[in-house]
Amino acid sequence: MNQRKQLREREIRLLDDALTALTRTTGLKAAIVTHEPKRATGARPDAAIQIDANGKQFRFFAEIKTVDRAVALAAAKHQLEPYGNRGVLVAPYLTAELANHCRNELDLHFIDTVGNAYLRAPGLYVFVRGERPPALPALAMGARGGGTATALRVVFVLLCKPELLNAPYREIVAAAGVALGAVGWVFFDLQGRGYITGGLRKRNRRLLEPARLLDEWVTNFPIKLRPKLNPRRFQAPDPGWWQQAHLEAGARWGGEVAATKLTDYLKPATCTIYLDPQNARETLATLVKQHRLRADPQGNVEILDAFWNFQPGGTPPDIVPPLLVYADLMATLDPRNLEVAKRIRAQYIDHALRRA
Repeated sequence: MNQRKQLREREIRLLDDALTALTRTTGLKAAIVTHEPKRATGARPDAAIQIDANGKQFRFFAEIKTVDRAVALAAAKHQLEPYGNRGVLVAPYLTAELANHCRNELDLHFIDTVGNAYLRAPGLYVFVRGERPPALPALAMGARGGGTATALRVVFVLLCKPELLNAPYREIVAAAGVALGAVGWVFFDLQGRGYITGGLRKRNRRLLEPARLLDEWVTNFPIKLRPKLNPRRFQAPDPGWWQQAHLEAGARWGGEVAATKLTDYLKPATCTIYLDPQNARETLATLVKQHRLRADPQGNVEILDAFWNFQPGGTPPDIVPPLLVYADLMATLDPRNLEVAKRIRAQYIDHALRRA
């Protein structure tokens, strides 16, 4: 049995457990209708499920994901949007805090394997929170590979430049800034979790479910990689200073400013800049002097080290790759940023992933 099939079977077992738990805590009858149904829109959820309540039948489209923080819920909400009010997140376990966030902030339907749930439709309302698991099932990123900062660097490069999937390891090392030995471990982890096919040999690797891998990366980035990028904060006396600023080579806009340059749909409240670590000190000193920035841990300017070494095509040269812009916006959990993040994903990311 290949790894992809094993992963799929674990997900289906998780869905079965969640439906059984829903029946236990609510008394509602719930069942899987079909696996991976293809809809007219082209979207393909993990499963279609049916819930019987009050003499009616309610059909939902399920996406199975491991989530343990609010930023992952925001990503799940985006993934479920093609199904309108009939999308439902299926997760191993959501805490009471996350359950409240689903209902009150995101209006995100969910069920988990211990009986917590939020479902709403004409003639149906379910909200259960506070049920606790005896032990948590796991579908998370591999402990040795996918969840480390090093692995996140490599996966970022592969998602931004899928052609590197079959490139020599040294090209991946140059683009991701990691040790040569790390690349093989990342490929081993991705293959083991069903994200690549073709084995570890060059020329025959292919990404499987790149959109799911992207969601996983966006969830882990603010927790496991971003804090390691030497974050610094400053306050700019002029909120609109970025409009006249010209960044030196090796510096690129991220976050809200980059989103504005890509879409023109956002008025930035925070300016994010990624600096080449090799000359970050000199570049930062120039920025501070030219724009009268002062150190402030709560300031409206954030500076981070860049963690890649390539120029994405099709975007202005002074901004970071669109995938990173998307991740920066998703990590804020700000509704205005989440709306722009959807635009960026649709315009700059999804079509590239479909070609991967």
